[in-house]
Order: sequence, then C-alpha cells, then structure tokens
Amino acid sequence: MSTKKSLVVVANRLPVHRVSSRGQRARWETSPGGLVAALTPILKGRSGSWVGWAGTAGGAPRRFTHQGIALHPIGLSRQLVEGFYERFSNRTLWPLYHDVVRRPEFHRGWWKDYREANTRFAEMTAKVAPRRATVWVHDYQLQLVPQLLRTLRPDLRIGYFLHIPFPPLELLAQLPWRRELMEGLLGADLIGLQTKDDARNMRRAAVRLGGAHGRGEDLAVGERRVRVAAYPISIDVASFETLADTPVVLAKSFAFRRRLGLDRQVILGIDRLDYTKGIDTRLRAYEELLASGRVDPARAVFVQVAVPSRERVEEYAEIREEVEGWVGRINGRFSTVGLTTVHYLRRSLNPEDLVALYRAADVMVVTPYRDGMNLVAKEYVASRTDNTGALVLSEFAGAARSLTAALQVNPHDIDGMEDTIHRAMHLTVEEQRQRMRSLRRVVRRHNVHDWANRFLGDLTG
Repeated sequence: MSTKKSLVVVANRLPVHRVSSRGQRARWETSPGGLVAALTPILKGRSGSWVGWAGTAGGAPRRFTHQGIALHPIGLSRQLVEGFYERFSNRTLWPLYHDVVRRPEFHRGWWKDYREANTRFAEMTAKVAPRRATVWVHDYQLQLVPQLLRTLRPDLRIGYFLHIPFPPLELLAQLPWRRELMEGLLGADLIGLQTKDDARNMRRAAVRLGGAHGRGEDLAVGERRVRVAAYPISIDVASFETLADTPVVLAKSFAFRRRLGLDRQVILGIDRLDYTKGIDTRLRAYEELLASGRVDPARAVFVQVAVPSRERVEEYAEIREEVEGWVGRINGRFSTVGLTTVHYLRRSLNPEDLVALYRAADVMVVTPYRDGMNLVAKEYVASRTDNTGALVLSEFAGAARSLTAALQVNPHDIDGMEDTIHRAMHLTVEEQRQRMRSLRRVVRRHNVHDWANRFLGDLTG
C-alpha cells in the first residue's frame, strides 16, 4: 500500500447510520448527502478511512469496513454529546457563525467538553493515519483538530473545510476562546471556505488572533505556510438530472400536482427545521400576500417541508412551535374544506419524492437569514431539466454569489419578500426559461466531485 496516497477523512459523523428492522439484526447503511457521495469514490481509490462519531452516546463500536472504506468510530459519553455537540457546537458556534440570528451562549464547561471531544478525534486520527497521509477535517464541530493533530503527527498533510459561514472579526471577537479556536484552525496546511467573503473573514481573524502574517491567500504561521481560500461546494448534478427524468419521478410529480390542484401554482420550501432558514418570515410574507388579495388561495398552494434537526436543543423546539403556529394560523384563516392553503411536512424525504417535489414546484423559495452555501437551491435547479420554474433566493446564502439569475431577496424585508414571491409567480414562460438556462449552466459547470478533487489537488499538489 502506498501511504503517500492514503486519505483520512475526519468529520463529526461517520458516513453511515445504523438501521434496524423487526426480526433482523441492525445493519449499517450509507448516509445520504453530497459529501459522502463525493468522498466515497476518492477514499476507495486512496486506501481511505473515515474517523467520526457513530451517532449514539457511550462506547465506540469496533473499527469496521463499509463499501471498502475503513471506519473508525469515536466514543462520546452523554455528557460530551451534550456539551460538545448539542451545546457548544450548536448553541455557541452555530448562532455566532450565522450572524447572531439567535444569541450565542458562552459557558466554560461547554468549551471544556468541546476541547475534550476534539482531542479524542485528533488522537484517533493520529493513531490510524498511515505515515505521510493526507487528512481532511470537516466543519465547525472540529476546529481544534488541525493543530492538535499537527502536534501529534507533524508528518501529515492536513486540510480543513468549513461548511458554514465564517463570521466577521467583530462577531468572532465575542467568543472568549477566539484565539484558541484560530490557533486550532491554523494547524491545517489548507483551509477551505464556501465564499470569498468567508475566506477574507478568516484571513483577517488569522492575522489578528492567530499570529499569522500576510495579506493574500497564503499566510505565514511560524515556519509554515497556510493557504486560506474559497472552495464553493456543489452537488452531484448528474444524479439529480438523471433522477428527475425517470418515469417514476415524473409520475410522482404529476401525482403531487393532481393532489395539490392542477390549476394551482405550487410554491415550495424545503429546509432543515432551523431558525437560520427563515421559514417563519416566508410564511408571514405568504400570509400577507393572501390577506392583501394579491394571491388567491384557490389558485396557489404553499408546500413547506421541514426536516427535523437537533430536536434536543431548546432553540430548535422553539422554532418548531413557531413554524407550526404560522401554518395553523394561515390554514385556519384561508383554507376551506377540501382546499388546504399550506401543506406542512415535518419529515425527511426519500430522493424520489424530493426530486418529484422539485419538478412539481412552480416557485422554489430558499430564504435563509444566513447560509454557508445552501444546496437545496442547486438541487432545484438541477432537477428542472425542462428549464421552467422560478427560484427565489436569499442574498445571504452562499449560493447567491453564483446563482445570480435567481430572484434574489433580503430575507429580513417582509415587503420585499412578498413582492419577490409575487413576481416569481407571474414570470412568463420565456423569462422562466431564460433564467433557468442561466442557472443550470452555472450549476453544471462545477459539481461536488470537481469540488473535492480541486481541494485535494491543492492540498497535495
């Protein structure tokens, strides 16, 4: 085996989840998502392994192999799961990195658990990585791992990618452990972010807080060089295009349209149930469109899919109640017997149903207050192989940097949201096609495999 080509991925979760059926032993299945799909073939070709948490508190399962990839589970006690993941990662870092949409909380005990969990990830990686291997660390839960790992294994080539936004220095400065966090990140040889703005924010913080020097993408950290640059993530475009044109998806799409009303326009939102996604604001804007008479509930229907997320975290229970309250109020006010105004699904969708809904929707509304990229917008575009449909997209999603032909909106502006949704509903077929062709050219130009290969090429080149 050539250790030079070995690749170790380090992420909060393993690329598999446990599935149990009545009367059968539990088994591991590959988790859905673009990251797993992009990295699996690369790992198979590089004697690859993956370090991550198995998803349940307690001792770690033994190392095992899945689809040719060696998986190394991390064990986390219930206390560490709560302090490291549910609290510091998702009640301190998540809101701080998303423009303080909700107030972040700073607790020393949570920081201690975050540091302990990061240490466990680093120690496991140091143990299993072959000599001179390439290690790719992912996301905000593991920002201390690069430096911890470099201390343990200076022979490794270390990359790090942040999937969420990186905040301006003025917001990051609120964090009591800002310096330790930056020093942890700067243990990497290459740091990738979603947008050029995120990269600029990190470079500024690296100089001010992390002891780095330099003004361009390449920074000096002691005797080492660290590159900080934008690598916008994408999706597996071909898989969405292929699935969108299959007979089963086309049939499901028509069935959805028939149930919702063939003479009604379908407006669609699909999001994790998260307070950063702006679900509450778009529902409020839609209610006001109905109340003003600009939209007739007999001629339009709103479908909101909210995928459950972090339900043990208090703020997520609150946004669930808030969203469900909006849905109930709108339906109570505007629905009639046999004609529902807002259809609300709090669940995950299988790929066929997801793409069928994309195909059924006349208007896709993607309006986060802040988002690193938002791949739902790209999935909708890839699924519109007939070049119809309209995309309403938040200015503050990373995807807005490239999807300039979308109808962009400030998600904090209710009046602007109303006007933009109304405009999207009244685009001519020719304008829909003109915009969608432009959007599809952008999305097809770079897929998730290009993203992974470009990052790894720059890391190892």
